[in-house]
Amino acid sequence: MIEIQCVTVDCADPYTLATWWGQALGLPLGEGDKPGDEEVMLRTERYPFLLFIRVPEGKSVKNRLHLDVSATPGSTREQEVERLLGLGARLHADHRAAGGKGWVTMLDPEGNEFCVCRSQAEREA
Repeated sequence: MIEIQCVTVDCADPYTLATWWGQALGLPLGEGDKPGDEEVMLRTERYPFLLFIRVPEGKSVKNRLHLDVSATPGSTREQEVERLLGLGARLHADHRAAGGKGWVTMLDPEGNEFCVCRSQAEREA
C-alpha cells in the first residue's frame, strides 16, 4: 500500500505561487523557503503536502490534474470565490446551477485550474 506524500505543481516562480496558495488555503510555507528557491513546500498537518517546483516551460494546455477546494465552516462558496478573486485568481468557467449545486472553475496566478465547491454545510442544506 502507498500513500500520497505531496501534490507537485510545476511553475515558473515557486515562491510566489506557493505564497499565493498559502494565502488562499491558510497554510504556511516550509521553514526556510525563500524567493528564488527551486522548490517551495506548503506544509499541511497531514499528507499530502503541496510542492511547487520551477520548470523551464510554461503552461500550454489544460491541467490533467487539479485541486478542488471548498469553503470551510463559517464561509460559503460565493464568499470564497470573491475572496480568491481579491487575491488575484481569475474566473475560468462558472458551473453553478439552480438550487446551489455546481462549482466555479478558477485560475491561479500562473493559470492553473482549480475548482471552488460548496462547503459541507451548503451541501447538507
